[in-house]
Amino acid sequence: MISKTYQLQTLTCPSCINKITAGVKSLPGVERVEVLFNSSRVKVDCTEDSCSPDDIKQTITKLGYEILDEK
Repeated sequence: MISKTYQLQTLTCPSCINKITAGVKSLPGVERVEVLFNSSRVKVDCTEDSCSPDDIKQTITKLGYEILDEK
């Protein structure tokens, strides 16, 4: 299991949480997605062998959010 945290530029409304959660959760191997509205962070837990951090980043970007940092 790996955990990644992505710092986004901004989340402008609570519906952003549902949009990001649904998009990232649909990726193979993703076990848990937590979107923190107040800090504009997305935490993702996924299985190491079937989850790609690049796929997560691409999904978030395609949904219209800019990633500032990844941990």
